[in-house]
Amino acid sequence: MTAILDAFADHVVIVGSGLAGLVTALTLAPQPVVIVTRAALGGETSSAWAQGGIAACLGADDSVDLHLTDTIAAGDGLCDPQVAAGIIAEAPDVVAALEGAGVRFDRNAAGELLFGLEAAHSRRRIVHAAGDGSGAAIVDALVRVVLNTPSIKVFDRSDVRALLTDGPSITGLVMAKGGGTAVIRTSRVVLATGGIGGLFDATTNPVSNFGQGIALAARAGATLADMEFVQFHPTGLDSPRRPLALVSEAVRGEGAILVNDRGDRFMSGIDGAELAPRDVVARAVSAELSCGKRVFLDARRALGDRFGSRFPTIHRLCREAGIDPARQLIPVRPAAHYHMGGVATDRNGSSSVSGLWVVGEAASTGLHGANRLASNSLLEAAVMGMRAARDVRGTGPLRVTPVVSVLPPPVDISATRSIVSRHLGVLRNGGALHGAIAALLPLVEADGSSADPAIVGLLIAVFAMLRTETRGAHARTDFPLKLAVAERQTKTLAAAIEIARNATHSLARSA
Repeated sequence: MTAILDAFADHVVIVGSGLAGLVTALTLAPQPVVIVTRAALGGETSSAWAQGGIAACLGADDSVDLHLTDTIAAGDGLCDPQVAAGIIAEAPDVVAALEGAGVRFDRNAAGELLFGLEAAHSRRRIVHAAGDGSGAAIVDALVRVVLNTPSIKVFDRSDVRALLTDGPSITGLVMAKGGGTAVIRTSRVVLATGGIGGLFDATTNPVSNFGQGIALAARAGATLADMEFVQFHPTGLDSPRRPLALVSEAVRGEGAILVNDRGDRFMSGIDGAELAPRDVVARAVSAELSCGKRVFLDARRALGDRFGSRFPTIHRLCREAGIDPARQLIPVRPAAHYHMGGVATDRNGSSSVSGLWVVGEAASTGLHGANRLASNSLLEAAVMGMRAARDVRGTGPLRVTPVVSVLPPPVDISATRSIVSRHLGVLRNGGALHGAIAALLPLVEADGSSADPAIVGLLIAVFAMLRTETRGAHARTDFPLKLAVAERQTKTLAAAIEIARNATHSLARSA
């Protein structure tokens, strides 16, 4: 039986409880808000696993212009400069707001913020907390505040399965809760569901993160953007653990180098060396692995016995894998880490569907372009959470009567994960992309338990097939050069499915 939760009718509903969702809820207070989260509040979120911190141009030698220049360079021609400049300029407000919420950023004995250096940054500007435990420290602090905010109701361990719409407008959502089905009538939903890393076998993200928000929004008719751009972190800890433990590039920022099993420092001749943009480093590491070599991060000379105090989380993860990073090489491999694409939004997080906002990694704002600059993600999550909340606050609830649908089945990622891992990795080509489309389209059209993950995988494959160049995190071995003009791609799910069908039919005819 379906329960209609009328006690929460007309509330703003936030789906997800990472940094973006928590900030949105707190900024809306004291307006009544419901947070629906699949795990415990703040749990199974990439935000809580973030090691580096928040990119913020707060140093005496830094500026918005310098931070913007680095962001645009990393984005490889596809950043929206105005969007990027606006988000970067709000970094001081974000740091102040988080400190006001109880986050304790690392400072020196004089009380000055300590800044870390990460790849493709021209300045030390990464504000961190608890060494390499920034994400957990930030999320833990915000969770405590949320739990003490009377205007916020939390439904944890509840899984949103569908958005309800009337034409182009949101009318509610349906979720699995406590073994049953529940519906909340609302005309205002904020998706803060995180990324897509769980679609890949090798990922640093929670394995359950398959792009739920993208699938929900796509089914509701939202426009998607930049779906082909999946950032692979070059240095996932190569071990049987799933998800892979992350070895933050802040370790390279402290001087660690990459070597292969022959002792060659293969990044030495590349501009930026180990601190080149992530797409460059990930491709170089992949090239070594494809030749049958192994790749290691060597922090022995740069950090040595200081490794444990500077990077306590990574030190613990290495020791769990039987590695002493102060004295041994750390085996690494690329792993799906961050998705630059997602639901297309405006500067306030509003999507093309009336009443639907999307914030954090599930959104595509134009900040990241073809490749995210390290630690811009937590900055974007906080800024866009605040902006979306202010935008939502300027709207009023609409009386809606949702058409209650049958609860969709629980999601099964396994079939999609094998296809995506095989065909949509660091290095792509036309044959693999067509293979992915041919395998994923039937899963989408069957509309069973594999459909939602397959929708996200199919969108990535279609967008990647249409981008016949190598740009940023999208590398095609059959199109190794960049096109003269850089253009962002946008599509709806319906358009992507039609493209996929045509591509499949074309291959069948040619065969």
